[in-house]
Amino acid sequence: MKLSGIADEAGASIDAQIRAHKELGWSYIDLRTVDGVQFTEVSDSIFESICEKVDQAGLKVACFASGIANWACKITDPFEQSVDTLKRTIPRMHKLNTRYIRVMSYPNDDLTEDAWGTEAVRRMQELGKIAEDAGIVLVVENCDGWASISADHYARFFERVNSPSVKAVYDTGNPSSHGQSNTWEWYEKAKPHIGFIHIKDHSTPTAEDQGEHTWLTEGNGFVKATLDDLKKEGYSGFVSIEPHLRKIIHEGKEIDQADLAYKTYVEYGNRLKALLASL
Repeated sequence: MKLSGIADEAGASIDAQIRAHKELGWSYIDLRTVDGVQFTEVSDSIFESICEKVDQAGLKVACFASGIANWACKITDPFEQSVDTLKRTIPRMHKLNTRYIRVMSYPNDDLTEDAWGTEAVRRMQELGKIAEDAGIVLVVENCDGWASISADHYARFFERVNSPSVKAVYDTGNPSSHGQSNTWEWYEKAKPHIGFIHIKDHSTPTAEDQGEHTWLTEGNGFVKATLDDLKKEGYSGFVSIEPHLRKIIHEGKEIDQADLAYKTYVEYGNRLKALLASL
């Protein structure tokens, strides 16, 4: 397995993001935002500067964690917005030799479930054709959108899209963080379609409590069991952390929020390394 992480959780600047991955001893990095701007949207000059820093650090970009079809979008938004973003991003992915781009599956906007699903599938099929022609892979996260209604929806989405360039980025913490407790069922449904893995964890939601993000293996994400099963199946792809933690469990010295985020991220990565070593 190749380890990486969505690096803006370590810090806003590319320097902080690179530093965290170097401290972890990792060769890969996932880029989502840099100084608060989506990596797919930064100017050409800033993009070139980021590329230079990543290259000088000896890192490779595992995935562009884009905003295509994510929580900020709607199924009724003009489809051209997604197409334009993808087409603009492809040359940047080629420059960095990056194969994967994270997307979601379009939140609803008052459509019926059938109409919503039909349009989400149609859009992803069209994006999949563009991706296939470009030699890249769209990995659809089990987060916001039609595919994330249920474990069954997630499996059916990939079956209906039916594209070699559209795979699942299965996130261990998302079922529980979206109010569902059947995490292992989600994994089993996603398993035939997995192209990428996100590691986060979240406590089990209840009628009284929606739970919270936790350290890996301390929630309902079946993180250890998932990684163990993937290892037994010979999975050799990317495993990328996305902790979503706002505090660090340490006895206390005064640190600011930027320092806190950085230390939390690095500790999370180290815990993942230790977990993998124990399997």
